[in-house]
Amino acid sequence: MIRILIVDDQDLIRVGLRTLIEDAEDLELVGEADTGMAALAAARDARPDVVLMDIRMPGMDGLEATRRIVEDGDLSDTRVIVITTFEHDEYVFEALEIGASGFLLKNTPPAELLAAIRTVHDGGSLLSPSVTRTVIQELVDRKAQSHEPHPQLDTLTDREREIVGLVGRGMSNDEIAEELFISPATARTHVSRAMTKLRARDRAQLVVFAYRSGLV
Repeated sequence: MIRILIVDDQDLIRVGLRTLIEDAEDLELVGEADTGMAALAAARDARPDVVLMDIRMPGMDGLEATRRIVEDGDLSDTRVIVITTFEHDEYVFEALEIGASGFLLKNTPPAELLAAIRTVHDGGSLLSPSVTRTVIQELVDRKAQSHEPHPQLDTLTDREREIVGLVGRGMSNDEIAEELFISPATARTHVSRAMTKLRARDRAQLVVFAYRSGLV
């Protein structure tokens, strides 16, 4: 079972997410919170696998709550999915930088949201399909003049650097395989090795490393 914590200050949103999760056989709702502070306490108490995190909340917002969850050593296995209203919400960029595993729009179809939870739980990336490339381009444009190469960047092989750059462009393993004329399994292996060397929590963090290091 995948253990889920819902965080949103709107009752209607929480009810909708709760219903969706309770109807899924492989998901278990372990808590709800309507503020960032309550989210942090609930996460520490319930140790969820995935947190569905709203950004704009009274008091401690979702960004600070996400930061604290990511930095908490006792919650190293917890992944955060930011749920936002706007495709170009500036806070989405910061959420990715501080360690969120990705984001979805609040109007994401139920089936996509459930698939997203499972993907993140399995260690995959999660950037809303409708805006992935746009958001990544925004990240690149905003940070183009302030590259900060990852300290472990030199440990990557040339092929791994190339592949991290393609991950940074929002490409899936299948797309990388097609681009480089390699098998999807080989692409997946390279991505996995790069994540290990860069100590990336997940694929979304690999995207951040890619643009920070100027690989995109």
